[in-house]
Amino acid sequence: MFLNYFALGVLIFVFLVLFYGIIAIHDIPYLIAKKRNHPHADAIHTAGWVSLFTLHVIWPFLWIWATLYQPERGWGMQSHARPPGQEPDPDIAALSERITQLEQKLARVQTPDDDSSVER
Repeated sequence: MFLNYFALGVLIFVFLVLFYGIIAIHDIPYLIAKKRNHPHADAIHTAGWVSLFTLHVIWPFLWIWATLYQPERGWGMQSHARPPGQEPDPDIAALSERITQLEQKLARVQTPDDDSSVER
């Protein structure tokens, strides 16, 4: 009789360990995203819960999604940093100059002339 209760206890223990293990495993991509300050951490967390109902079919994709983002370099698909000493992009320099000219022109238009300030 003791062995029946012992076996039942072992089955319940194994069931609980598997249940909580699956819950803990599904949350790993969210924990990675949270640690890396991922901009889509909440979406990864929600998708992790959805993956419980899809038998973790999307879970590997969540892992990849969470690990792609790194705060210091973003998604890592391209290099945004310029080496020191390299000149800025000429298009950006031209646009910056154009903005400066337009701001100066706008400042001249907005300042009232002495003749135009006479009341009528």
